[in-house]
Amino acid sequence: MFSGIIESLGRVVGLERQPHALVLEVESDLTNVAEGESIALNGVCLTALAAVQSGPVRFFVSAETLGCTTLGALEAGSRVNLERAVTPSTRLSGHIVQGHVDAVARYKGSTPEGEGRRVVFEVPASLRRYMVEKGSVALDGISLTLNTLGAEHDGVFDIGLMIIPHTWTHTTLGTLSDGDRVNVEVDVIAKYVEAQCRTK
Repeated sequence: MFSGIIESLGRVVGLERQPHALVLEVESDLTNVAEGESIALNGVCLTALAAVQSGPVRFFVSAETLGCTTLGALEAGSRVNLERAVTPSTRLSGHIVQGHVDAVARYKGSTPEGEGRRVVFEVPASLRRYMVEKGSVALDGISLTLNTLGAEHDGVFDIGLMIIPHTWTHTTLGTLSDGDRVNVEVDVIAKYVEAQCRTK
């Protein structure tokens, strides 16, 4: 489990494309990574392939994960958001993030607002029922608060979020260009509530 508070900005230093899979090598300032440790990379829960005291960490990305996330579009030099799994003593500053991506959204741009920035993403309409204003969403693993929800049109809808300067500079949000895709994970509590309502 993760909190959506990004711990480190990493950089892809190696890619090994295999039939129906991908092995990533990511350099960051994470240390003492254990073999089998879960680490969220752009909001996708991956497993460290070997123990690393310091230096690049290798991850295996399956065909299933490649098919429903943006990880297949990574290249050598790509910047990525990293977060280690929380421990029982960790402050949950964001919200419960599993690293299980629900869909992919498209970045539509940002506008300055004071020292912050208001950003807009286009999201598949199938996720609309899990989102509420002032609720939580994870975009590329970043825990964010939904400020506005647009109307559905042509199978999509827009979400608006206010990004503080720290988040803009300490995550990959500040590197996005119009049209870039990001991984979306909705609040798991909303999905459990929906499941309970269906069984009644």
